[in-house]
Amino acid sequence: VQLQASGGGLVQAGGSLRLTCAVSGRTFSTYARGWFRQAPGKEREFVAAISRSGGYTRYAGSVKGRFTISRDNVKRTVYLQMNSLKPEDTAVYYCAARDSENTSTDLRGYKYWGEGTLVTVSS
Repeated sequence: VQLQASGGGLVQAGGSLRLTCAVSGRTFSTYARGWFRQAPGKEREFVAAISRSGGYTRYAGSVKGRFTISRDNVKRTVYLQMNSLKPEDTAVYYCAARDSENTSTDLRGYKYWGEGTLVTVSS
């Protein structure tokens, strides 16, 4: 299973970006999906997750109300719509997948990881 994240870039505070994570390979084993981020000098942290069906989502408190996670199972793709971006959202964003129908906020619960895409928010 391979995950490829894209859509990062430089944006001004208050702006928006949409991240995309495409999966290839043995997709039957990829169920719930998640986004995590890692800022310079900090640990990787949970951002958002979505169940296999897409019917259940979870968000970190710092992004709730600003970010939206969604998925298209036909296209095997997960999206992270990020609005009202703040400088503190600057980080490398990683998509992940886990062998479960249910979400998790713990990065240890995810078996498959993409390489990440850099989001930089200027003030």
